[in-house]
Amino acid sequence: MTEQISVIVTTYNRENALGAALRGLERQTDRNFEIIVADDGSTDATREYVARRAARLDLSLKHVWQEDRGFRAAEIRNRGILASRGSYCIFLDGDCIPRPDFIAVHRRLAEPGWFVTGNRVLLARDLTDRILGDAIEPERWGLATWLALRARRKINRLAPLLPLPAGPLRKLRTGAWRGARSCNLAVWRSDLDWVDGFDAAFSGWGLEDSDLLIRLLHTGLRRKDGNFATGVLHLWHPENDRSCLPENQRRLDEVEGSDRFRAIAGMSGLGALPRAEAVTIRAGRG
Repeated sequence: MTEQISVIVTTYNRENALGAALRGLERQTDRNFEIIVADDGSTDATREYVARRAARLDLSLKHVWQEDRGFRAAEIRNRGILASRGSYCIFLDGDCIPRPDFIAVHRRLAEPGWFVTGNRVLLARDLTDRILGDAIEPERWGLATWLALRARRKINRLAPLLPLPAGPLRKLRTGAWRGARSCNLAVWRSDLDWVDGFDAAFSGWGLEDSDLLIRLLHTGLRRKDGNFATGVLHLWHPENDRSCLPENQRRLDEVEGSDRFRAIAGMSGLGALPRAEAVTIRAGRG
């Protein structure tokens, strides 16, 4: 797979965490990718921060914004997809730090007919505060450091950081959707177009990523595990408001019990993005 990759990074009013995620992307060994910051209604501070980072970045960077009307991750990801140019999309949360081979490994795992689900390591609150407060670069840490942190219960698990070839084991859960999250997910752009992207009918936090995976499976696509290869470092954050979860669960049950694969409120309903909402801050190499 040699085509350009689009990395779609969701964010909301957390410039320090976004900065750590962008730093991790800046240090990738594979440079053939673009970055789209998909902003779910942040203040001007985020736009200004992205512009400053873009001024010294040798990659294409776009900032896509929508009005703040609550948690609308599905819709802003769709706007990010529409603004992208790559043939393969990797979704990354703006509080997740990728390690230097993140893009390269995802590229190796990419295969027509499959989507790739990665995993994450959850960092404790005090460790997160130290990383962000002191501009520490955990993506550079070696296994010994992570072992010590695990022994002190500063991370929830070690397995995502252990590189294993896995081979055929990556295709053992081809029809499973549970346990996969959009904080580390790779899907071909043509497949996203086929299912019309994420479903913005899922309002508020929760299950919009599960809905996408179920609909991808309904088309005949299969899941490949990126575990032990693509693990990201997930910074601590307060728990999101889950008041919409019961309704989102009802929607998920409905799609799981059907054969529907198109989103109810997908990308096609957005049309072309207004210029003010999809601005190339700087288009350099890549």
